Amino acid sequence: MAKHDTPDLGLTEIKRSNESEQMKAYLSRRYRFSASHRLNSASLSIAENQSIYGKCNNPYGHGHNYTLEVTLSGNVDRQTGMVCNLVELDRFIEREVLARYDRENLNTLEEFNQEVPTTENLCIQIYDLVHRGFTHAHLETVRIEETMMNSFEYWGAAKPLF
Repeated sequence: MAKHDTPDLGLTEIKRSNESEQMKAYLSRRYRFSASHRLNSASLSIAENQSIYGKCNNPYGHGHNYTLEVTLSGNVDRQTGMVCNLVELDRFIEREVLARYDRENLNTLEEFNQEVPTTENLCIQIYDLVHRGFTHAHLETVRIEETMMNSFEYWGAAKPLF
């Protein structure tokens, strides 16, 4: 073999061992909505609520322009090249999530009758809505950016914390 020749290492063609095997991919999609809330727990005193929640305990509430990020996973469809149809995802999020929370006072919604409407709890509520209702791909996580400084993420109850 000449100096410049290289041996055939069998790497010129890489095939999957199982031709029916599909590639898993992740898809994240972002949405925006606005809502207001007051952080206040009925099980705490006025002083405790003010101490814990500070300015977020304002009796008149306050609002946020939220950014919601939904991450899904699944096999890449060989025909479409996608994890799921984005039009279907957008329709679902619009109908089930944005129509429910956009321009709402979270304190007035049924799911927050017994819970403080923190963004952590909002994240869990949205995760549950998507997990139960959108079956075209596997829901990995829901992330909500509340402010430039605060974001919250929920992976579902089955995901270990550490």
